[in-house]
Amino acid sequence: MFPPLTMTLMIKHSLTRFARALSHSHYSNFNQYTRSYSKFSQDLEPESWKSMDGLVRCSANYVPLSPIGFLERSSKAYRDNTSLVYGSVRHTWGETHQRCLKLASALTQLGISRGDVVATFSYNLPQIYELHFAVPMAGGVLCTLNARLDSVMVSALLRHSEAKVIFVDSQLLDIARGALHLLAKTETKPPILVPLTDSDYESLLSTGTDQFEILRPHSEWDPITINYTSGTTARPKAVVYSHRGAYLNSLATALLFGVRARSVCLWSMPMFHCNGWLVLWASAAQGAANIVIKKVSTRSIFDNIAMHNVTHMGAVPTVMNMIVNSSASERRLLQHTVEVLTGGASPPPQILGRMEEMGFRVNQIYGLTETYGAATNCAWKPEWDALPLDERSRLKARKGLRHLAMEEVDVKDTVTMESVRADGETIGEVMFRGNTVMSGYFKDLKATEEAFKGGWFHSGDLGVKHEDGYIEIKDRMKDIIISGGLNISTVEVETVLYSHEAVFEAAVVGRPDSHWGETPCAFVTLKEGFEGVNADQLITFCRDRLPHYMALKTVVFEELPKNSTGKIQKFILRLRAKAMGSLS
Repeated sequence: MFPPLTMTLMIKHSLTRFARALSHSHYSNFNQYTRSYSKFSQDLEPESWKSMDGLVRCSANYVPLSPIGFLERSSKAYRDNTSLVYGSVRHTWGETHQRCLKLASALTQLGISRGDVVATFSYNLPQIYELHFAVPMAGGVLCTLNARLDSVMVSALLRHSEAKVIFVDSQLLDIARGALHLLAKTETKPPILVPLTDSDYESLLSTGTDQFEILRPHSEWDPITINYTSGTTARPKAVVYSHRGAYLNSLATALLFGVRARSVCLWSMPMFHCNGWLVLWASAAQGAANIVIKKVSTRSIFDNIAMHNVTHMGAVPTVMNMIVNSSASERRLLQHTVEVLTGGASPPPQILGRMEEMGFRVNQIYGLTETYGAATNCAWKPEWDALPLDERSRLKARKGLRHLAMEEVDVKDTVTMESVRADGETIGEVMFRGNTVMSGYFKDLKATEEAFKGGWFHSGDLGVKHEDGYIEIKDRMKDIIISGGLNISTVEVETVLYSHEAVFEAAVVGRPDSHWGETPCAFVTLKEGFEGVNADQLITFCRDRLPHYMALKTVVFEELPKNSTGKIQKFILRLRAKAMGSLS
């Protein structure tokens, strides 16, 4: 075998060469990307193993990992079981497999070949589920665009990804056509537009054959999807997923979520976000049923749970907040426990407690687009069941431990790269290392190198590590407030605010202060019937429950801006706070 140092230098050299090749203009599309990645993986394979007596790698013992296999297995093991339900539309796993083969065949007739990008611009629809299999079956790379983007941003992302085809929700056709009109003014050839109407989509399917021979990945490192982050820059970063990473993280998600063959998954999270947090492929791996809803509301959630005996659902904190604050007329009494997978910002313990009281069991996960969605989960300990509800909720709000597919998660000093003390107090940056970390940012070598500095993926999240190894997120690095030289976690202040009976939603940012540098400023939405609550009352409430340096100095009552995944857009609130001027 190669000496450790030699192997390290080989890997470093290959990574650098691959990343540089990825960013150069002649690697501007995924055809060249795929060839570069295949060569990169070969470079990492030592020659010495081939000389070991009796060993050989061949088709009998090595097949590139890919989620495509999940659908193929379910089409046999669960052929007659329900795969998709959308209103009156219902398909079995056998039918879904046939439809995906026909769609893959039809895509090749549209000109899609290995490494070509196929985009979607849509809310949740059964067709988006099918495209997650059909596009990689055709050798393509799927790019799911955020359904709340405008024409300018859609145009920019289509140009960057060089998508050849785009499937568009009928409700978004005007925005998509506006984007294509803008593209036509550039040197980029606009993609073929396929409206996601029943007639257009089914007509395309009819041109394909279910005898299509799948174009499997040459290497499991080949790209399967590109996901644009919901960043605040002029153009979001393009995160590349591999077949291998998608396969591994899907299985990990199925395990931590407890998805089984008889599970029924309600699509109350967007499929365009991290490929539906990979629950989309996880449900196929286990042959679970998928109940697709396009518009998420409290009534639609409860109605579908009752109608389809839903066992699993995803919900960002804002959706859970909507559920616990819903009116009695919108709710239905749950006849069984519903497993909820939640990610994004840490939900306040109060919301977790109320969800449990209503019959939902919440599984807290943590990750980023760059980690294929879930990377950790708050693995529950049986002894915690005996604790009071508020204590159980507090523990459940922690981000927990790495899941089985992630190699390592740690909280480190960003400068020294040393692990912080596991005392629950020392703050550092959360970092990841493993097979379910992105391949890199497409066409952005500088950002890729910065993200992987020191051999770890830097999340940009600040957290602490507890004695039992569980991590807890304290804030985003860009959100932490430094007041008089002291760090203030906006999450901690928000948690106190959410414990006030009048608060529906809250977000805390720093406001300029000529004396302290900055001080906490809260933007709050009140519940119906509490319109009489004023800023002084909330400031006093927080001051009684927090160290005085963390207490609020400013409260603004207004609706909070959110992105399409339900995350509160704090960068907008920071601008508003800055526009208020210095407090002192």
